[in-house]
Amino acid sequence: DTLNKRCQFLKTQIQDLLTAKDNLQQIIEQINLSMTKQFKEAFSGIENYFNEIFKHLFGGGKARLILTDQENILSSGVEIIVQAPGKKNQNMTLLSGGERTLTVIALLFAFLQYRPAPFSVLDEIDAPLDEANIKRFSIFLKDYAQKTQFIIVTHRKGTMEAADVMYGITMADAGISKIISVKMTVAEE
Repeated sequence: DTLNKRCQFLKTQIQDLLTAKDNLQQIIEQINLSMTKQFKEAFSGIENYFNEIFKHLFGGGKARLILTDQENILSSGVEIIVQAPGKKNQNMTLLSGGERTLTVIALLFAFLQYRPAPFSVLDEIDAPLDEANIKRFSIFLKDYAQKTQFIIVTHRKGTMEAADVMYGITMADAGISKIISVKMTVAEE
């Protein structure tokens, strides 16, 4: 009788575990479906913004994001295919250093466009850019600053020219650092 009760108890436990397992599998499937849907929406939005921003930064061209595994979206990789003005379609790894940097900047700002932030900190993002690309980047940044406030750490003159306020550190006396701020305004004639 005791063994029979014990057996019934264990059968009930097994059934409870099997029911819980089925429930968890259903929940996981629902989460995967929801995450896949959200990812597809986000991916599509980010790809559109990426193409727009790429065109703006490069003065034309095309940019695309491609999933490497369409069947398994949640574990798929992403390929970046771009076509700078006057060039053929190519993988991002085939671009020059400056073009690659501008492409990554376009992707970063595509994320910011999809999910705007009130402010963003960019540390030496412009370091690999040449002067022509610095000019493009600073114009783009000035336009984009209407939506998001930026704190930029840079040594590049072209980027500093786009700033509204600059902060710097100087050491007039040995061992004594001093913070200097300059508010940039357009001089009226």
